[in-house]
Amino acid sequence: MKKLLIPLGGLIIALALLVAIQPSPACAGKGCTTIQEGTLVNSVGETIMPGYDVWGYNYQAHLFNGLYCDSYRNASWCQPYKDVHLMMKWNDAWLSNKDCDNDNKLDRYYGYSSYIGSGAWLTNHQSGEYENEEGQICTWNYFVKIVAAPADGVLTSGVWYTVDSIEIGPAIWGAFAIIQQVENDPCAGIDGLQYLSPDRAGLGNR
Repeated sequence: MKKLLIPLGGLIIALALLVAIQPSPACAGKGCTTIQEGTLVNSVGETIMPGYDVWGYNYQAHLFNGLYCDSYRNASWCQPYKDVHLMMKWNDAWLSNKDCDNDNKLDRYYGYSSYIGSGAWLTNHQSGEYENEEGQICTWNYFVKIVAAPADGVLTSGVWYTVDSIEIGPAIWGAFAIIQQVENDPCAGIDGLQYLSPDRAGLGNR
């Protein structure tokens, strides 16, 4: 069982594989379609229903709970990490549980032209075990908070800052910042908090 060495790699893509990213609103004054109505579909045309699907996504509750490869529909490239457990949580701005622009897909950053300034956030919790060179079974876990950069944020040398030059966190996927990382791996001598934003570690940073 192999430890996931790049724990942040592609998680935004995992969600994007199933639900298309949406632009700014086209019809803000009209009603929204909910998952319960049974007419919303993902990017491969499957109807989205309340509760967990076969891959571990619960779009109504803004949750994923399953195995890492299941978040990518068991793609061949991630098989070395097939035993890694993954939990994700997100808010409406990251991925809504309704369709307000009438394209039959769940909305992202509704009301904004991009993720920046939207207050979108994602948390990611991974855990697993691996065998080290001494033959010892090592148990590890990893947790990260990611937020969309604020509208007046400044990106400098791969780090997002507030307009007052306070560090928000390292940039990831362009429009986002890492604001907290916690990792535990006794075999590797890693223990506890690895990064905490000097700005704030709360979610929904705008």
